[in-house]
Amino acid sequence: MIRLIAYVAEAFEAIWRHRTRSLLTMLGMIIGTSSIIAVLGLSRAASGGIKSTIDSFGSAGVVISVDNNQDDVRGASMEFRDLPRIAAATANTVAYLVPNLNATYELRANGISYETSVTSQTDRTSDSLTLHEGRRIDRDDVAGAAHVALLSHPLAQRFFGDAPASGQRIRIGGSRFTIIGVYDDFKSGLLTSLTGTDYIEIPYSTFHQIKTGAMDFLQAYPLPGVSNTAAGNDVVAALQHIHGARAKYLVQDADAQLTAFNNVLALLGTSLTAIGSVALVVAGIGIMNIMLVSVVERTREIGLRKSIGATRADILTQFLFEAILLSLIGGGIGMLLGLGVVLLAYVPLAAYVGPAPIPYLLIVSVAVGFSTLVGTVFGTYPAVRASRLDPIVALRS
Repeated sequence: MIRLIAYVAEAFEAIWRHRTRSLLTMLGMIIGTSSIIAVLGLSRAASGGIKSTIDSFGSAGVVISVDNNQDDVRGASMEFRDLPRIAAATANTVAYLVPNLNATYELRANGISYETSVTSQTDRTSDSLTLHEGRRIDRDDVAGAAHVALLSHPLAQRFFGDAPASGQRIRIGGSRFTIIGVYDDFKSGLLTSLTGTDYIEIPYSTFHQIKTGAMDFLQAYPLPGVSNTAAGNDVVAALQHIHGARAKYLVQDADAQLTAFNNVLALLGTSLTAIGSVALVVAGIGIMNIMLVSVVERTREIGLRKSIGATRADILTQFLFEAILLSLIGGGIGMLLGLGVVLLAYVPLAAYVGPAPIPYLLIVSVAVGFSTLVGTVFGTYPAVRASRLDPIVALRS
């Protein structure tokens, strides 16, 4: 241990003795490490924020919609009355079905009129959205087709200002509804762009009464142990039994799409990190070059050390430690710079995609690991070359 400490001290002394040259040599490591850390940290934080934002909606199960490219689109339309027959035909694979309807209506409340999107909702929700006030739609609301509504916070403020909206009346089209709750504001700009700021939800059973006609799409949630593919295929088979074998439907596995999206984000981050690692290779070549120069400059010193008993291993270790130390110092400075970029960009990033933890442990591990690897790989050849010098020849140089 004492010998290793001595090697480190000697490496520091050699680096400090040629500090200007050492600093220029470390620039490649600084630039390469800082770029990798910035890309890695921001990509991981962004993907984590996007994932948590999308996950806040909960699982969408299997989404089934009518294929609009078929000849008889109207004949394949999914009607509300189809639900009991589909549920009976898919009882072995589907836990429950959720019809989805959406339309734009004029809303009127508190002497204010406003036109916006109205969407259906069910009591079977798996999202993690929070409420500013009131409650969610429950089973009794759906079973009784109750005229109740949930509003977004910006929409509630539009009609009622800062006053409580729960218990107030609002007209949707020509029907009167009681407001039972208000959602909290979204914490990310991405979520706002996906859903908008002004929206209102009512039970799907109630929506069916005020909007006759076909459903926009159907969500199927499989039983435990049943794949989304099997559940989707069974729903399509039931629909074709009702509407005819020529009816065509589109099946989307929302969970699989989310997984694929997360994989793309991870691959993008990895690719950008790999591109940034090219700078580390260039930095490693610079370290190798300067260490070869150092070996030539210190040939007589190497001869003196060998003449008084230093072994090949001693010389190799001394020069290898110097290369690793050069790499580690450059990598450490680069890590701090890259981390500074991540922290500066994190606030606007989190405001848009949603908050997500910065992978500090991963950042430190990558910085130390890459720096040690570069120093070891590119410092080995100069160290081996120094250790193989003949002491007599070295003393005569």
